[in-house]
Amino acid sequence: MWSSEMDDKYTSKLSPALDYGAGTFLIVIAVLSILGNGAVLATAVKRSSVLKAAELLSVNLALTDIGMALSMYPLSIASAFNHAWVGGDPSCIYYGLMGFFFSVASIMTLATMAVVRYLITRTPRNSGNRFDKKKIYFVILFIWLYAALWALLPVLGWGHYGPEPFGLSCSVDWAGYHNSVNGATFLLSMFVLCTVFPCLAIVLCYSGIAWKLHKAYQAIQNSEHLPKSSNLEKKFTLMAVLISTGFIVCWTPYVVVSFLTTFQSKDSLTPVASLLPCLFAKSSTAYNPFIYYVFSRSFRRELKKMKCCGFRVHLSTADISASSHFTVGGNLRDDAKSASATKRHQ
Repeated sequence: MWSSEMDDKYTSKLSPALDYGAGTFLIVIAVLSILGNGAVLATAVKRSSVLKAAELLSVNLALTDIGMALSMYPLSIASAFNHAWVGGDPSCIYYGLMGFFFSVASIMTLATMAVVRYLITRTPRNSGNRFDKKKIYFVILFIWLYAALWALLPVLGWGHYGPEPFGLSCSVDWAGYHNSVNGATFLLSMFVLCTVFPCLAIVLCYSGIAWKLHKAYQAIQNSEHLPKSSNLEKKFTLMAVLISTGFIVCWTPYVVVSFLTTFQSKDSLTPVASLLPCLFAKSSTAYNPFIYYVFSRSFRRELKKMKCCGFRVHLSTADISASSHFTVGGNLRDDAKSASATKRHQ
């Protein structure tokens, strides 16, 4: 009976056609995530000596995305085409742990980006209170340790990992909220400290930046100075907001469905209703390079110069000075002036 229950728990609740569709979708997302974020990392490695401190957070975000794609997607793809979860409990715990680990690292990186960007825009250029690489490295180390702590807690006994309702993925055991005080306290603490607080930081910081830029736009329009710089600042800020908003939008349906599973019966949602938000959340690892590509002319130039076989990137002096335009954490004033100077030399 025990073996039968285990088999049923990890058997897909979807039709074979949906299994194959989910597997194909994940293959596409995995390829896009690995190639796109690999390109971001390749350009960062080539420019490592000239990377700004705040750009390291963009690199860290690419690491979380490609880490999730490499460590998780092959297992979920194999399970989809197998019509059952591959590996039983050990692989389920591994998959849930890695998913939680990289998800927390991603949202904490995005929150840190927002805070750093807000502090930079509020700090005068000539003041000595600027971010250096040592500070950012320390912050990145804290992000990874924080994510690792939360990911290990269910393994150590606070909370649990378990299969998703549709049977082809594993995550935090949301249904455990009803089963014990242990599960309830873990889920509530995780929700507040790993979801609510980071999202609040993102919303508040970018709202503050938007208000400051609004005032700056008014001043520029009134004085009719540097209209092109104004457009640059608007574009760079929109790019940063899109990256954070995209992550929140991709993960919100999954969080909502998970909480419905938490507070209602396990059979209250159909397998398809629980599958779609999960797939949508996984797509969050693929879109950042596309945002960079759309908004950054320098990133597009670097991609064209990249040779796929050796990932060689040839950067001219102008490229190096302009490549900071696709950083999420940089100073908008500095980017605008750098772009104007580059254009004059050309």
